[in-house]
Amino acid sequence: MGIRERLSGNEAIAYAMKQINPDVMGAFPITPSTEIPQYFSTYVDNGQVDTEFIAVESEHSAMSTCIGAQAAGARAISATSSCGLCYMTEMLYVAASDRLPITLAVSCRALSGPININNDHSDAMGVRDSGWLMLFAETNQEAYDNYLQAMRIGEAVDLPIMICQDGFITSHAIENIELVEDEKVKEFVGEWNPKHYMLKKGEPMAVGAYATPAYYIEAKRQQAQAMMDAKEVIKKVGKEFGEMTGRTYGLVENFMMDDAEEAILIIGSSAGTAKEAVKKLRAAGKKVGLVKIRSFRPFPSEEIVDALKNVKAFAAMDKDDSFNGHCGPMYAEVCASMYAAGVTAPKGINYIYGLGGRDVRVDSIEHVFAELEKIADTGVTGETYRYLEVRD
Repeated sequence: MGIRERLSGNEAIAYAMKQINPDVMGAFPITPSTEIPQYFSTYVDNGQVDTEFIAVESEHSAMSTCIGAQAAGARAISATSSCGLCYMTEMLYVAASDRLPITLAVSCRALSGPININNDHSDAMGVRDSGWLMLFAETNQEAYDNYLQAMRIGEAVDLPIMICQDGFITSHAIENIELVEDEKVKEFVGEWNPKHYMLKKGEPMAVGAYATPAYYIEAKRQQAQAMMDAKEVIKKVGKEFGEMTGRTYGLVENFMMDDAEEAILIIGSSAGTAKEAVKKLRAAGKKVGLVKIRSFRPFPSEEIVDALKNVKAFAAMDKDDSFNGHCGPMYAEVCASMYAAGVTAPKGINYIYGLGGRDVRVDSIEHVFAELEKIADTGVTGETYRYLEVRD
């Protein structure tokens, strides 16, 4: 039986860190993730963990600290948001290419400019191709649960992993949550026993060595294979977590999709709002559904194609814009998945929404479904690249 508690998303992440008791944390504050190292530092100060807490002068140095620690054979963690994640970018690529399974908590926030500290996904999506695994949470509970699963996933394929939640919406809001008992966490996460690390006696090695053209592409091909292999690992770990807690996780969550004729695909906390809209429309006799994407890297192509195989129209909801002139990142991924599978239907549109913390309400989602219903009825897609609820 789990432990009932009320925690913010940031508190829940810090508590998960305490239960795991990692070896090293490299930390630098930035809103809205500052509370995570703040809460965790109290566990360090109180002797509840024996983690080496290293306060550094920048996010670039925080990730550099994690890289050094993980390469030496330690479990390393950090937390960041927004421009802090951008400042880490150089080292994110290094961590992934060096195949170091660092765990990074990201409380997603808009990027400057204009200056904005509220939620969207432009920070995480800006580094989506750095080679990191990326899991997104709808609720505080899911943020906590994702973190407990993260190290096992990353360590199984030797890739770093981001656990993303929505800044302020889940990071600071307090919700009822069920915590796993400490001893169960220890058993579930286990110990990390790397085969190769810099401090291993009798095995000299270099980390981050220069790769000439004769070797570079092979290293990237291995990274790509690890990302593909992670799909089955995420599902396996999610199933085992469900056996322990009753909360099972996969790459996606299908909500009322069995007979859906129109569907939306969405990430993060907005999925909760969208589910309420789906339930309301279902009560009115509308055949609508939702696909919540939990794993953005690796991208769940097969699961999405399967979920959409019987719908007439869909909308991919992006809380970020790629500024490529025609779509956001999720719509591009969904369309690529369907094209690769040889699927020519259903008709799809893209909505850019919620940027900089713009409210997303139930009636906002209802509007999207109304547009999808028109497309399903007429067969006319119209403009595929749309912004939701923007003033003229």
